[in-house]
Amino acid sequence: MQEYELNNVLEQYDVVVSSTRKARGAILCDTDKGLLLLKEPDISPTKIPALLELYEHLESQGFRQADFPVRNREGEFISRGEAGGIFMLKRWCAGRECDIRKTGELLKASGNLAKLHLLMQKESESPVPTAPHLKDEYMRHNREFKKVRKFMRGVAPKGEFEFAFLKCFDKMYHWADTALKELENSSYDDLYYKSIEQGSMAHGEYNYHNIIMSQPPSQNILMVTNFERFRRDVQAEDLYYFLRKVLEKHGWKERLGDNMLNAYCAIRPLSKAEMEYLKIRLIYPEKFWKVADSYYRSNKAWISIKSIEKINVAIRQTEEKERFLNHVFSFAL
Repeated sequence: MQEYELNNVLEQYDVVVSSTRKARGAILCDTDKGLLLLKEPDISPTKIPALLELYEHLESQGFRQADFPVRNREGEFISRGEAGGIFMLKRWCAGRECDIRKTGELLKASGNLAKLHLLMQKESESPVPTAPHLKDEYMRHNREFKKVRKFMRGVAPKGEFEFAFLKCFDKMYHWADTALKELENSSYDDLYYKSIEQGSMAHGEYNYHNIIMSQPPSQNILMVTNFERFRRDVQAEDLYYFLRKVLEKHGWKERLGDNMLNAYCAIRPLSKAEMEYLKIRLIYPEKFWKVADSYYRSNKAWISIKSIEKINVAIRQTEEKERFLNHVFSFAL
C-alpha cells in the first residue's frame, strides 16, 4: 500500500496514529486506541454482519479473539482507499504466532480449539455460509487427478516434476479413491446434516499463524484471529486441518498427534462419527492433490525447483502419514 493511500484510509477512523509498520499482509498501527491492524478483508461485505455477530457472541462468553473490527467515522466496517481498494481496521494485540516447535503451545492450542467449538454452536440472525458436502469435494478432486495425469502423459519431453507425479500416481490415487469409498460407507451424512441443523460453526483456518500468544508471556493468554472463513460445517474439520498442518512439520509423529487429540478430547470429547471423519480426512492425499492442482493451473513452460521439492515432500509425507494412521486409527491401506 502506498503511503498516501494508507493515510487516506486511516483518516477515515476516529484514531490518532503515532506510527505504522508492515506485518504479514497487513499494516500494524500504534494509535491512541491501542494497537490496531489494517488489512484487506478476506471476506465479502455481505458476510460481515454474521462475522460480527459471531465475534460479539464469543466476547460475551469470555473468549478472547484479537481482531474485532473497528467502525470508521461513517459507522461502517469497510473503508475504501483512493485507488479503489477496500480495507478493514481491527483491534490487535502484542504477541507472536504459536510456535510450532513447542509442544506445550500446540497442546494448549488444541484445547483452545475445543473450547472455541463449544461456543460456536448457535443460531445466527445473519446468513452464515455452509461448507460443501465432502463427497462432492472428493469426487471433484479425483476427476482433477485424472485430468492432470492425462495431460502429463501427453507432455514431451517430460521433466522431473512430471516423472515424479506419474511414477507415484497409482498409489496416490488409490489413497484418494479409498478415502471416497470410506466416506460413502461412513456416518458422514448424518454428522454433516446434524452439524448444519444444530448451527455448528467451524473457524475455517485454524492454524498456528492465526493463534497469537500474548506478550509478555507471563500473561499466558492465547488469542485466535482471522475468522473470515468461518462457516457451518462439521467442527472436526478444524481439528483435521490443525493436525495436518502441525504434523506435516513434525514428520507425522504419532505421540504428538495422540497428545493433540487428547488435549482436545479432554475438553470436548469426539464422537465415534467425528473420529471416523478425522480418519477419512487424513486418508485423502490432500497435499499431493494441492501440488498437482497448482501445477495444472500454472504456466507449465517452466517448473520451478520449489514445485519439484513440494511434490517430493508430498510423496514422502504420505508414507509418514500411513504410519500415523495405522498407529492412531488402526487403518492400513
